[in-house]
Formats: sequence, structure tokens, C-alpha cells
Amino acid sequence: MSAREPRIELRPAARAAGESDAPTANLSHLLAARAAEHPDRCAVRTLGGAALTFAALEERATAIARGLAELGLGPGDRACLFVRPGPDLIAIAHALFRAGIVPVLVDPGLGRRRLLECVERTGPRAFLGVPRAHVARVLFPRAFRTVEVAITVGRRRGWNGVTLAEIEGVGGSGWRPAPTAATDEAAIVFTSGSTGPPKGVAVTHGGFAGQLRALAQLYGLGPGGVDVACFPLFALYDGALGMTSVFPDLDVSRPGACDPARVYAALAESRATFTFGSPAIWRRVLPWMRKHGRRLPELRALTIAGAPVPPRLVLGLRELLSPGSEVYTPYGATEALPVTSIAGAELAGGLVARSEGGEGSCVGRPAPGIELRLIGIADAAIPAWDDTLLVPPGAPGEIAVRGPVVSARYDRDEPANRLAKIRAGDGTIWHRMGDAGRLDADGRLWFLGRLAHRLRTAAGAVMPVPVENVYNTCPGVRRTALVGTGAPGAERPVLVVERERGAGRAAVRRAILARAGTPPLAAVLFRRRFPVDVRHNAKIERRALARWAERRVR
Repeated sequence: MSAREPRIELRPAARAAGESDAPTANLSHLLAARAAEHPDRCAVRTLGGAALTFAALEERATAIARGLAELGLGPGDRACLFVRPGPDLIAIAHALFRAGIVPVLVDPGLGRRRLLECVERTGPRAFLGVPRAHVARVLFPRAFRTVEVAITVGRRRGWNGVTLAEIEGVGGSGWRPAPTAATDEAAIVFTSGSTGPPKGVAVTHGGFAGQLRALAQLYGLGPGGVDVACFPLFALYDGALGMTSVFPDLDVSRPGACDPARVYAALAESRATFTFGSPAIWRRVLPWMRKHGRRLPELRALTIAGAPVPPRLVLGLRELLSPGSEVYTPYGATEALPVTSIAGAELAGGLVARSEGGEGSCVGRPAPGIELRLIGIADAAIPAWDDTLLVPPGAPGEIAVRGPVVSARYDRDEPANRLAKIRAGDGTIWHRMGDAGRLDADGRLWFLGRLAHRLRTAAGAVMPVPVENVYNTCPGVRRTALVGTGAPGAERPVLVVERERGAGRAAVRRAILARAGTPPLAAVLFRRRFPVDVRHNAKIERRALARWAERRVR
């Protein structure tokens, strides 16, 4: 499929008399434009559940924003948002954007301690959540001590505050959307915490607008499309693009445990043209579709991200799409997305063999607007950009990026800012991805792994992904993880293996030892299931796995 760039404009919002006519950058203003163009088109729905047209979504977003203003909330205030995926979530998010209120988005699956730490650190003034979330607010008041306005999405029980229905019922006129500049804070989105404590990324309205443009251009997104939102936050872009959001029957905190039949049903029944999801989802959906002889003729673009994606998974999914449709793997992070992207057709043109031969995982060329450089690997902060930081052509280095989708800072976390952000002479910010990569002669980026996961052996540093890609091709292997045991500088490489169902341990071990190369393995261990991140259920929690291996290799 050739990507087309839809006409995406940032239009000014209506303003009260005397307000500035400065341009705005706000997803909710684009939603208003789409509602004016196609009021009766479905904007968001759940299969077998609630649905909203663009006109109804626009009306709800405006009513909620007006109600929040009546409660005294306004531009710059922060609001924790704990709402299940569906029409309520989308209406509330656009209402917050429209009012200039900053939603704080934390994964509920982080666990109680980390979740409460994230909430306490951001200091929200408002809290919008389902009844279960309010129970946590009542039981752990310290984390929520800054909350002055509590709103229940559903039935309010024995706690204070108002309900979302009461907010929407507030009358009145004369309220206008808040004027927002591109540099204004739009949301605090927390990282998954797969390499340490979750960090709050301050995303600006301009950052969201940049993401919208890049994604639309890369994947041909625009009015009339249908997105099955296997990653719910992506649905925030759908309304601005004029697309319909469909929420599948999926536990977003456990995507790797999804029912593949239900995911397929959402894609087929909605006649989806686009979907975005974790590799953990498609690892389950692909074999189910093959077994039952199912295809996805309407789907034009299927995107997989959140962790390194096995090339064979991409190629397998391509076989189930119609000619002209494509599977894409974007690379990026909460701090910068998208950074690069690659289509399955390019992987099929010889890159799979290079990946499985130990070159790493090819993640494509830079996305629109992205500047990408490789710098020398260092664990210390780099306060100022200098071209002497760059590695020679073809050499591995740390990935550094800048552009409209790159966040300038973490929220209230100066140590993280010092380590991850490099200030350029023109005042712009380079973000250190914390990943190692290499650029080939054709300008494609090859991902080598997280720097925090590199092994520090007596023979030097070893990045895990190129090694794992080799062993992942062994018969009976589902996936592998290379971890180090022992002291840094003398770590021993240990390969931990997840087997395919029915594969014998002895046969898999023989296949791995027959393929063994550099670095030499100190041990091969087997584990039924790897610990993974809470957001995508695909990133391997390597530190936990290394501790587990340490107890078994002496």
C-alpha cells in the first residue's frame, strides 16, 4: 500500500472576545472539525456495546469540558484518568484537551506501589475514574492528597465528588475552549517501567500534532478509516483523523492473554482498515487465523510495536492480508514516537536473512520530521550537543533523535532529564533513546537492544538482540533472552529459552548448541514463560530474568 498524506490541519478554536488569535495545536479542535464534516459517521464504539457518532462525541466532549470549568478546573490543572477503554475514555480525554486540563495517564497494571508513586509525583488536582479506581483513592489518601475534584465515571458510592453524568448535565453558555499553544503541556504519559521506575513524559500539544501528521503520512490514515484499537491510547488520534475507533474485547493490562477469536471478530465485524497492537497479541492471533483459515481482506495497514518484532511474525501476517495491504513495524518510545518504520515488503526483500544471521533487528528509516544520529555509548550525562559525539559511519552507537514528536522533558524528574536530554546550540533537544543501533549503507536503522541490557563480559560489551535473533531460528524455540550472570566486567552469557508447545527440551538444547557462536554461552536454561512488561506483555523483563538465572548458574 502506498502511503498517502491526508489533509491534516490545525484550526484555531473559537475564542471569547478579547482572547488572542494565536494558532492552536490541540487534537480536540481537529475532532470538532471532523464532527462538522461528518456528523453522523460513527466515531467510537465497542463491539456489542455503546457507540457515538462524531456529532455526539463532540457534544459530549464540550459538555464535559464545560462541566469541569464549572467545578473550577482550568488550563494547566492536572487530572488523573482511570477509565476503561471505550466512548467514555475518548470523550473525557478530548474534553480535557479542550479545556487545557492535562490528563495524567498511568498503566493500572504497574502494580499498587508504582502506580501510587506515579500519581503522588504528578500532584493531580482532579481525579476521574471508575468506581474501583475511587476505592484505591479512598484507601490510599496520601498519594491523592492533592486531589480537590473527584469525578466518578459510573455510580458514585460512599465517597465524595460528583459523577460524570452530573458533569455533563451542567447547563450554561458562553464557555469557550481554552486557547492552547504548541508548547503547552497536553498530557503526562508514563513509561512502562521495563528498565526502571516509570517516568512521566511531558507531551505537548505540538508533540501530539507532530505524531498525528507522521502516523497519517506513514500509514495512509484519514477520514473514513476504521481502527480496531488494540492499544487504546492510539484511539485518541482517531477522532482527529476522522477515523472510527472500535474497542475489542481485550484486557488492556494483559494483551498477551487475549482471546484471538475475539480480536479477529473485532477486526472482521468492524471491517477494520487499520490496527495497532503489541507483538504479544499477534503471536496469538496469527496461528489462530491459520488454523481456522481466516483472512483480513479489509485491513489496509497492520502495525506492530512495543518490543522487538520477529520478522517471521510480520511475514506470516502479510500472508493473511489482501494484495496492496501491509504490515508495518514502527520503532519509538513514549518519549518519541514514531522514530522509524519499516514495511513487511522491505523485510521480505532479504533483510530477514540478515537479521537471523546476527545483524540485529531492522526497524527501517527515520519517520517524517525525525533527525536520527548515533553517538558514542556512555552512561554519563551529556549536557550539550557536539558533532564529536557521533560514531563513524556503520559503527554501533546509542540512538539519539530530535524532531516534532520528541518530548523535551520528563515531569519532575531532573536526574532523568540530565541523563536522557542533550541541549543543542539552537535550543532544541536531542533525546537519548537508551537503545543501541547501527545504520546501514541504505540509511536503515538496525536495533541491537537496550543499553541497560548489554552484557559486560571480559571480552567486551555484548548487545543481546543480534545474538537472540540467531537462536530464535532454532527448531522448537519460541523466543530467547541473553542475560549475564556474575559481576559486571566478567559477566557470563546465559541463554534463557522459551520453547514452543510440544518441543522437547533435549532436542532444543542440541539445536542451540549446534548453532552456538559468539559469544560462547556459559549455560542454556529453560523457562516456561518469561517475565514481561505490563503495557505490551512483550518486552522481556531482563533484569528479573538475570536474577533468576544467577540463582541457577554458579
